[in-house]
Amino acid sequence: MLLHKPYFYLFFILIFNFVALNSYAQRESNTANEKENHWVDSVFNKLSKRQKIAQLFFVRAHTDKGKRYEDSVADVIRDQQIGGLVFFQGGPVRQAELINKYQKIANVPLLIAMDGEWGLGMRLDSTVSYPFQMTLGAIRDNTLIYKMGQQVAYDFKRLGMQINFAPDMDVNNNPNNPVINYRSFGDNKYNVAEKGIAYMEGMQSQGILTTAKHFPGHGDTNVDSHFDLPLLPFTRKRLDTLEEYPFKQAINAGISGIMVAHMDIPALDDTKNLPSTLSPKIVTGILKDSLGFKGLVVSDAMEMKAVTKYFPDGEAELKAFIAGEDIIELSQNSDVAITKICKALRKGIIAQDELDRRVKKILAAKYHSGLADRRDISTTHLIEDLNRPAAVQLEQQLSDAAVTVIKGTTSTLQMDPLLRTAIISVGVDGPTIFQQELCQWYRNSRLFMIDKNTSPEHLKQLIEVLKQYDQVYIGIHDIRARPQSKLDFSPEVMSFLTQAVEHRNSVACVFANPYTIATIPGIEKSSAVMACYQMTDDLQRSAVKVITLRLNATGKLPVTINATFKNGTGL
Repeated sequence: MLLHKPYFYLFFILIFNFVALNSYAQRESNTANEKENHWVDSVFNKLSKRQKIAQLFFVRAHTDKGKRYEDSVADVIRDQQIGGLVFFQGGPVRQAELINKYQKIANVPLLIAMDGEWGLGMRLDSTVSYPFQMTLGAIRDNTLIYKMGQQVAYDFKRLGMQINFAPDMDVNNNPNNPVINYRSFGDNKYNVAEKGIAYMEGMQSQGILTTAKHFPGHGDTNVDSHFDLPLLPFTRKRLDTLEEYPFKQAINAGISGIMVAHMDIPALDDTKNLPSTLSPKIVTGILKDSLGFKGLVVSDAMEMKAVTKYFPDGEAELKAFIAGEDIIELSQNSDVAITKICKALRKGIIAQDELDRRVKKILAAKYHSGLADRRDISTTHLIEDLNRPAAVQLEQQLSDAAVTVIKGTTSTLQMDPLLRTAIISVGVDGPTIFQQELCQWYRNSRLFMIDKNTSPEHLKQLIEVLKQYDQVYIGIHDIRARPQSKLDFSPEVMSFLTQAVEHRNSVACVFANPYTIATIPGIEKSSAVMACYQMTDDLQRSAVKVITLRLNATGKLPVTINATFKNGTGL
């Protein structure tokens, strides 16, 4: 059918515009690539052989260790011209000032990284701590986690950092895991993948480089690789279908970095005592070749005993390079390690073109992160910016969405406000937010605080006192910064808990690692039980909102606790 003239002209104009726009976009892309290549080449060509190797090294930095330590890091930057820094504990203003100082003495701008699995609060004071990944694993709305990624990215950029060594994408299917545990989104590989990708995409949408860890999966170990080399005795099929699954999905989704774990995995490489970080079969053979990962491959910390126990004096760093790592993180002695790699290059053990490719990959990452046009970080209003209302509100939203009712209904959660009510917090030595918020709704109530080592005599008296109350709310609180799978309460306090939850009308709210629920005998006898995951003010407020029917509990258990409380349990 022939087109009428007006329609023909309109069709022609649309086609012309489409072609013109495509041509313009292509020219813009080519121009951007030319600028990047020019900057990378110009920097690369000024580097000596030793300085090129140094670009692969990221060293430790702190702002809580005093001037002598800070100056020692400055000396390493000045003398070795390393590629980047990994910041640990300290404060945001001190860190911003130190980053400005360190960048000024670096000939090539430094990539600045941090472990921010739950945001800056994982390392820095005076900043927002979002919920642990285990807590996030309970949330059903992944758009909230995407938004968290965006907020974390804002904080990183505001503080002059370019890389977040997050998310943790280990499937934590070992409740006794001493090193991952609450840092994981849970024991369901699909949930881990979806939430890890949501977090990653939120950060990357704002220009932050991210790093899924710890490939090929650190979730089923009972050894902390900081202290020894864990063994993964599983079959290749199991590793391929379970541990590696979230990493495969993240690679397909376009994640910019993968961190490799220090683990002995005979099914993938049977070389005795060889950590996966140092294995060419795992790093190059599986991650780069089989899975087709083209982004930044980052070693876990090379100062960890899993590596140094078997490969001291720079040998580990050399093997990490040979294995295929792009970023060698936290060497015990970067100067010794760089010398070791220099010698290997001279002897032909390492190919020059392979080194050149890796160095240019690091430089390209610096260019994409805006370091070609670096500016000093302003400390004006820094604390206010990092604690802005949008971040604080999201922190509460995430907590509201995570609270999980694993036993009971709304009617058993909200008991009669007129009856005599005991509101107990266990594991603390003073009134909690949970108690202060809840007693406003239960006027005929009394607060009881029990620390984790309360005397047996006092506990016996309290059990008798509780018999006088019609109903009991029990908050179980783990105040440790790293809440493990078992509470650190005395046996007598644990016995008290068992008796308290057996009260004829009791509601137990566990502000602790969800795995601890399995260690409280009789908790299933409570009228209702809530998993609240960790000891934060936000989660305590969320629990009270649920009890007082101002919030619907939508969370689902991200792990299986025991035969009674399984993954997916929740209203």
